[in-house]
Amino acid sequence: MHFTKMHGLGNDYLYYYGDLEEPEKWSIELSERHFGIGSDGIITISHSDIADFKMRIFNADGSEAMMCGNGIRCVGKYVYDKGYTDKTKLAIETKSGIKYLTLNTCSGKVKTVMVDMGKCVVSEPVTLETSFGEVKLTPVSMGNPHAVIFVDDAENAPLTTLGKELEKNPYFPDGVNVEFAQVIDRTNIRMRVWERGSGITMACGTGACATTAAAIAGGYARNDEDVTIQLDGGNLNINIHADNTVIMTGPAKTVCECEVECK
Repeated sequence: MHFTKMHGLGNDYLYYYGDLEEPEKWSIELSERHFGIGSDGIITISHSDIADFKMRIFNADGSEAMMCGNGIRCVGKYVYDKGYTDKTKLAIETKSGIKYLTLNTCSGKVKTVMVDMGKCVVSEPVTLETSFGEVKLTPVSMGNPHAVIFVDDAENAPLTTLGKELEKNPYFPDGVNVEFAQVIDRTNIRMRVWERGSGITMACGTGACATTAAAIAGGYARNDEDVTIQLDGGNLNINIHADNTVIMTGPAKTVCECEVECK
């Protein structure tokens, strides 16, 4: 089997073109960073009856995700750089609906991708009981669930303790991605993430969008104004319009090509 390892700001996946048999099994085996190739999961790219291409996302624990903002940028780069399309505006089918990409190219290769992520849904802040005391968070839907917690120091945020526990809190029956966000100023936010099904990752595109949405709802940022989300793997640019449409722009990179022996 042939995979291409790619990443968006360090959020790395193994990309497979076609319908992969037993993707859950392969995602668990190949994502392991000592005995596998090493990744946050597997993303498959295939034919779509309603869009240009279809993507499916499998986390490192084998569970299937609804959407991945960093992953979809790499899908755009994959299909363009490998010659599956010559279009620079693409529609990609995901489990959370069709997303629209604009590819920014240089010397025949995609460098950055702008994604219309659709509309965010921000709920009222809630306070949940945890093993670490009461925690106030803002639930946000980006087609997948997020819980945004504003903190004073993102560098020392309790990702592996509180983040891990909140992922499976009964308030979120399907699990949740947990973002710890430190507001630097109106247009800059430092964010770290515990991702549902993968744990700590270098970046989360939908999480960056959810964080910006929660910041606007909380009065920390404004609609129709670019916000830089500073992630462990680099920066994403997020702009949320007054109608709650979210636009995300960021890089996509290819790491290597991988041949895997089927056993």
